[in-house]
Amino acid sequence: MTTLTFRTAQLSVAGGRTLNEDALGQGEGIWVLADGLGGHGGGEIASRLAVNAVLATTQVASTGLPNLTEIIAAAHQTVVDGQQEAARLVAMRTTLVLLCSDGRNARWAHVGDSRLYGFRAGRLWVQTADHSVPQVLALAGEITPEQIRGHEDRNRLLRCLGQERPPKPALSEATVALQPGDVFLLCSDGFWEWVDENEMQQTLAETSEPTAWLERMEQRLLERAEPGHDNYSAMAIFVDGSPT
Repeated sequence: MTTLTFRTAQLSVAGGRTLNEDALGQGEGIWVLADGLGGHGGGEIASRLAVNAVLATTQVASTGLPNLTEIIAAAHQTVVDGQQEAARLVAMRTTLVLLCSDGRNARWAHVGDSRLYGFRAGRLWVQTADHSVPQVLALAGEITPEQIRGHEDRNRLLRCLGQERPPKPALSEATVALQPGDVFLLCSDGFWEWVDENEMQQTLAETSEPTAWLERMEQRLLERAEPGHDNYSAMAIFVDGSPT
């Protein structure tokens, strides 16, 4: 029998902006990242409310894998309740992506364009699909997936927390049995915009430590990011195993 453990690293940087509207955190068997929508006011509050709501209601390792739809609905309601606190917050919105594991299996969910990537045996294995206009165009074959980056409508989201109707989250298709060596990356669009999937995989092959992996990808980002570029945040989760 193999006992699985997790090594985690994270970064969250304002980038070329004065305010960082990203938030991220981890608890017992849960990792979560949110990106407050710029231009709506209160994005930094919406993202932190969403992350805190998830962490406050979820203790995965002690209770088993939770209902992710219910967790995201509760986070959405927390953001909606927060909109009533001040006039400037009435339209605040945020994305959300989360990964949970009971130490053997994993599930994930997201709303918006913050992404989860999964790597198995060093190869890209799973990637979430954005809730955005360019993603719809890519699925329809009108643009390539690579053209989502830099598309003129890339910031037009179709789902987010804080909108008028509760959003329908995208869930992993099934519970996934984890294996030693699995790696997950949660990141905001300000991160994946500048680091493509091939580079994620290449830099992963160059290191076996989550902090070093994030640092290598951040270096790629900073080499090409334009002045005034967006906040960027990422969490790396490495799954380790030892016989018991």
